[in-house]
This record gives sequence, structure tokens and C-alpha cells, in this order.
Amino acid sequence: MFTKVWKDINNGQIAPVYCIYGEESYFVDETVKRIKNALSTTEEVETSIFDLEESPVDLMMDEADTFPFFSERKLVIAKNASFLKAAEKGKEKIEHDLKRLENWLNHPSDFSITILIAPYEKLDERKKITKLMKEKSVMLHAETPKENDLAVWIRTEVSRFNKNIYDEAVDKLVEMVGANMLQLQIEIEKICLYLGEESYITVDIVENLVAKTLEHDAFKMLNAYLSRQNAEAVQIYHDLLRQKEEPIMLVGLLSSNIRTMNNVYYLQKKGYHPTQISKQLKIHPYRVKLMLENRNRPSEERLLKALHNLAEIDLKLKSTGGNRERLLEMFLLRAL
Repeated sequence: MFTKVWKDINNGQIAPVYCIYGEESYFVDETVKRIKNALSTTEEVETSIFDLEESPVDLMMDEADTFPFFSERKLVIAKNASFLKAAEKGKEKIEHDLKRLENWLNHPSDFSITILIAPYEKLDERKKITKLMKEKSVMLHAETPKENDLAVWIRTEVSRFNKNIYDEAVDKLVEMVGANMLQLQIEIEKICLYLGEESYITVDIVENLVAKTLEHDAFKMLNAYLSRQNAEAVQIYHDLLRQKEEPIMLVGLLSSNIRTMNNVYYLQKKGYHPTQISKQLKIHPYRVKLMLENRNRPSEERLLKALHNLAEIDLKLKSTGGNRERLLEMFLLRAL
């Protein structure tokens, strides 16, 4: 859907009103950027931004109905359109004139492009304003692509720089960065610029150039430990300590990863499909895939024992002094 809308925008076919809902900010930023590029000629696009959690929607409509001063058309962006989602009565901070908004949607200004942003997973489909918004605006759902779609998107982004990427490098990129599309876009551009005259992105290039996150390193440390590669686990731990990471935070990350892993294996045994597991646990499908494809999958007994040991370390870190770094190091050195 975004691809078609972006193509229309690039061809100058810009709708008067867009409504983008969902939690993937990449699609929001990219759509705004493309509209700005399509609207701008020589001068900067006249842009007004409203936060609908702080300002009534009337201000947005007033601005959209006011002729632009410096350009032929202007851009009006309204963030946090919370009136489109389900909410408890009396909890809204701002009272919006939705009746006026309904009338305005039937006759939006032709000299303004208005973008309403609702950064929520779901909208309340029962509301009249939601139904009218779907009917009168270009409604776009900004959600992170599924595993296969994400891989296709990565290859498309790479091809924009006239480069190619191996399948294994795609997997490694998602493993290291996660499904954060804004960050993936930044890393892809950085890698492609680094390649110079080279054509292909390899696993080694991804490992060497992509900025490692704390979550990635903690997950890698846990996998090394559970695969009985204790020396590698300790080495990663020491690297994290040199980066001034606190042992108590690392214990929390390890414990969280173990609980997630245990839940993934439990749901698989219950017959859940990987996609269902992802939705149930609210984690990206690619992370589920990594856990299920692990050849050195630990038993439930080992996971629970590791979790118990980490709970004891957490208690000691919070109640005793001394060499705090040594407590987690000894955990990583002992084989389960």
C-alpha cells in the first residue's frame, strides 16, 4: 500500500488528507519526506505541526483552511490523533470538536496537505470519525513488515545504491539491528557507502560495520553460554563491562531473554505456529525464528535453572558489596 501511495506522490498525485496509523515510525517519516519533496520546488515547504494531545483539532483545521503565504500549497501535520483509538471516557486531556472534523473531511482545503498521525496499533473501527477517515482520507497502516517482506524491503533499499546483499547478510543485519526500519535504513546506507566499487554486502561486512546494540550483545552472550561456549560468553561480558554496562542491568537482560526463550519453546510444543507465537508474545517473527532454528536448543530444565541462578545473583547485587562484576562472571564460567 505504501509503495503505491509513494509512487503516486512522486508523480504529483497528492491527496488532500492522509491518515497514518500504526507503530512503525519509518513509514510516517518516509511519507512526510516524500510529500515535502513533491511539494517543494525552489523554496522550503510551509509546514505546521500540531500535537493533538496538547492542542484541539480545531487549530489543525484552522491552519489547513488558511491560505499559505510563501508557497502554492502547504503541509499541516497533526500528531497523536488519539480520538481515533478506543479510550476511556473522561481520560482525554483535550476536547476535540469531532463534529466539525467530520464536516471538514467532506470538504478539505485544496491548498493544504494534511497528515494525521495515530501512532497506535489499532484504531476504534466503531467510531464514526474512524469510519469517515477511512472513507475520506488516504488511510495507511504503518506496521513493521513480516519476515519475508522485511527481507524484500532490505534488498530494495540496497538496490537503491546499486548494490546487492547475500541472504545470510540479510539475516545477520536483522539479527543485529532488529526490525527497526529507521535504524536498518541508516545501517544500509552506511554499508553501501563503505562498499565503494564493491557490489555485494557480506556477513563479515555487516558484522564489522553495524553498530552493536546492548540487546544484541546480551542475546549473543546468552546463546554462547547456553551453547556451553563459556569463554566466548565471558569475553562478550568483559567487552560490555569495558563499555561501562552495569552487571545488574545485564542480569535483567539475560533473565528477560531466558523467559522469552522458554515461552517460545512452550508455545511451540503446544502447537502454535511461529507467527502465532510472535503475536502472542509481542516480539518480531525474526526473533522467534532465530530461537526455533537454534540447533543447540537448551532444555526447559536448563533454562529454569539458569533463571533461578540469575535471580540469586540479582539479589546479591542488590544486597551486598564487594566485587560485583565477579558474580555474573562466575555464572557465565559455570556450565549448567
